[in-house]
Amino acid sequence: MHSGKGLEAGSIDENLSMMILDDELWPLNDVDPNKSRFPCCLVWTPLPVVSWLAPFIGHIGICREDGSSLDFSGSNLVNVDDLAFGAVARYYQLDRKKCCFPVNLSRHICEQRYKHHEFGTAISWNDALELSVRHYENKSYNLFTCNSHSFVANCLNRICYGGSMRWNMINIAALVLCKGHWVDAKSVLRSFLPFITVLCLGVYMVGWPFLIALLTFSLLILAWFVVGTYFFKNLLDC
Repeated sequence: MHSGKGLEAGSIDENLSMMILDDELWPLNDVDPNKSRFPCCLVWTPLPVVSWLAPFIGHIGICREDGSSLDFSGSNLVNVDDLAFGAVARYYQLDRKKCCFPVNLSRHICEQRYKHHEFGTAISWNDALELSVRHYENKSYNLFTCNSHSFVANCLNRICYGGSMRWNMINIAALVLCKGHWVDAKSVLRSFLPFITVLCLGVYMVGWPFLIALLTFSLLILAWFVVGTYFFKNLLDC
């Protein structure tokens, strides 16, 4: 009897929290690439040289509710509304209703309240981003260990997006690459033309061994991040 009442009370509290959350979430403006406004979006752009060799690698940022971007692009540096390495090529808009914004421990709507509380929480979308900015303003940037994807993962873990506290470089990249939308045809061209050019020139000048070397390079990069993320977590912890 008591167990049933407890579950019922828990469901009521959760539904009430969701209703309060819905009331507190004001409408967002539409995505406007012409003005570089991507409210509550993950934004991606190719990296010079690196993306020419491995087009699945790029630079990523996350946007405030007003659409301005934040991206970790250098040691102790988080850019504000000035995405490093070029304009946004691909974006994916996140749903604030899938976030947990608790004002105290009893107001968590996620199932990982203690882990979430220990990691660090926020009371709003913008608040979460600002807390992550403060954290990364004291971090050293490294493309292979602590990069823009690490910063975005920290933001999503802080809001327990989708009820998950396991956001990392790999699933952040996969989310944008698999579900992201291209801004326009020029963005597709800007992302893949350098790679195709390097590939064609390499095969023409060196032959098929160049293709094998390029594939090996891509696999080694991918293996580094997969192994570092899932098997040696402290290696990429920042």
